[in-house]
Amino acid sequence: MIKNFYIESDKNKKSLKIKSLVKRKVKPVSISKAKAIIVIGGDGFMLHSLKKLHKYNKPFYGINSGNYGFLMNKFNYKNLDKNLNNSKIIQIYPLEMIVKTKNNQIKKSIAINEVSILRQSRQTTSVKITAGKKNIIKNLISDGILVSTPAGSTAYNLSVHGPILNLNSKKIAITPISPFRPRRWRGVILSDRSKIEIKNLNSVKRPISATADNIEVRNAKKVTIKVDKKIIFNLLYDKKNSLHKKIKIEQLRRETFTN
Repeated sequence: MIKNFYIESDKNKKSLKIKSLVKRKVKPVSISKAKAIIVIGGDGFMLHSLKKLHKYNKPFYGINSGNYGFLMNKFNYKNLDKNLNNSKIIQIYPLEMIVKTKNNQIKKSIAINEVSILRQSRQTTSVKITAGKKNIIKNLISDGILVSTPAGSTAYNLSVHGPILNLNSKKIAITPISPFRPRRWRGVILSDRSKIEIKNLNSVKRPISATADNIEVRNAKKVTIKVDKKIIFNLLYDKKNSLHKKIKIEQLRRETFTN
């Protein structure tokens, strides 16, 4: 039996079945005694678990029971012990989102994939985007905008035709969602040291929400976003299934499609 692992599982049928199989080879311990955390579920459950359990400062080994499972490893019962013992650590940093609402309340959250700014009504958003003292765009009229990490650049960001960032690029991507004016603006890639500010230019007529992965704040007046280097997530990957490799595959798939 493999020891020193804590198991965190989603509650759906497939996850619970995998959990029962994992427990045939892994004897779970309390999270305080564990050397690592096994997370069984999909990418959404992994994001939830990372935020919930990062305070314990343990690496996370994901086992996919969802769809694509970009943050996860493929379940292999036969080689589970070897995969767990020989996995490699990938470090990622989250975004810090600070939202000031129209009532001047301050809400904070972190995002591992992206912060999404979305229109809250039938009206399009009207926002000003700055990075430090630099004006990125004076007035973007669109359905919304994404600020994405390298790890999250293949998620929602890719679906709105944003760039795929290499994991060690030290960059973040700002990508518009259905831009209306300027119609052909495709976004920008910035240093991960940038402090981004998104200001709602008309919070009465054009309300917006700000969402850090799955944590939503409505009626945002100003959103400040930066990479939080004080928080480090250590993800464990099988040797042949690294996050670097997954990103490269997505980059090649996109090039093949566009050509």
